[in-house]
Amino acid sequence: MTNAQWRHIAGLLPPPRPGGRPEKHPRRAVVDAILYVVRTGCSWRQLPADFPPWQTVYWCFTRGEQQNLTQHILDHLREQVRISQGRNPQPSAGIIGSQSVKAADTVPADSRGYDAGKKFNGRKRFIVTDTLGLILVVMVCAARVQDRDGAKPALLSLYLTTPVRYVLADGGFAGQLVNWATRILRTTLHIVRKPAGQKGFVLIPRRWPVERTFAWLTAHRRLARDYERDPATSEAMIRWAAINTMTRRLA
Repeated sequence: MTNAQWRHIAGLLPPPRPGGRPEKHPRRAVVDAILYVVRTGCSWRQLPADFPPWQTVYWCFTRGEQQNLTQHILDHLREQVRISQGRNPQPSAGIIGSQSVKAADTVPADSRGYDAGKKFNGRKRFIVTDTLGLILVVMVCAARVQDRDGAKPALLSLYLTTPVRYVLADGGFAGQLVNWATRILRTTLHIVRKPAGQKGFVLIPRRWPVERTFAWLTAHRRLARDYERDPATSEAMIRWAAINTMTRRLA
């Protein structure tokens, strides 16, 4: 991270525990190592020697997830980006989308599945973004899960953690999910359909920000394929990629 990027998250990290041995490695070096893994796609054991030991980096990564650190940083950075763009700190509308990715051999069989539409075995990512394409909610599951089913936990998490009650979606989320969101979550799920007679690529208004966000995410090589044993680790990797994107945007 550059100095400008580091200034945006340095104050968001939890303070060291009182007592005990002082921290041996600078926190910035640990964060840089995590972002190196996310950006380059290397394994933890292949971290260059310039970084702290991979065991230390991985321990900090897992401990941060136990403390819900990435979600806290993500929420703070999103507010800062929205303010810099002249928006309200909290969004009022969201956009939901899904992305299927192939799974590596390290992904266990109980958390992967066959996507009949894309015709490969892997996992599926559900994200909800604001209208600027900034991530609000992330959920990872097996690729065999239909969009209408996988969207329910994502929308429930959105309802519990944000004030967003209006969500845009594509035709894959149409059907009973719309009524479920209205009845259970009191959230309006508006389906934005393709123009009639569309041929080839057409930029669909109001729905493209979430697709652009997927492009931002897959620019990080660790996310080009799913390598994680635990879906929660995949969600953490996505949040770290979003943090990297937003700090660059603020800097």
